Amino acid sequence: MRKRSWGFVVSGLLVALLLAGVVSGFASAHPDGLESALREGCTVDAEGAVTGGDCPAGQEREHEIGGPLADYGISGIADDTLSTGLSGVVGVLLTFALAGGGFWLVRRRAGHAGGDGDAAAQPTSVPRAS
Repeated sequence: MRKRSWGFVVSGLLVALLLAGVVSGFASAHPDGLESALREGCTVDAEGAVTGGDCPAGQEREHEIGGPLADYGISGIADDTLSTGLSGVVGVLLTFALAGGGFWLVRRRAGHAGGDGDAAAQPTSVPRAS
């Protein structure tokens, strides 16, 4: 990868980490459009929990698997803002690592399929007619 491309990738990673780690703390706690649509017909209490009614959100249950990054946070961290930010940073790093590894494998495989992978990227010189 050229030096210019690395700068672009690193800049994009830094922006994604900043958005996931800092800006995610300012996200609204109110339901988004999909969640609002699923709550139509429900009765909710002051904390936003569904208490009755006939709506799809009434069938909501805790996730069966759970995990350390469930509910947009890291389990064991009491501060919601810190938990959400760290969860976002971990998610960005995992996504970057998986995508980078996938691209590396595809590029490596493409290089082996055609013989010398770098030869295809090199311009060939064409002799000029005199």
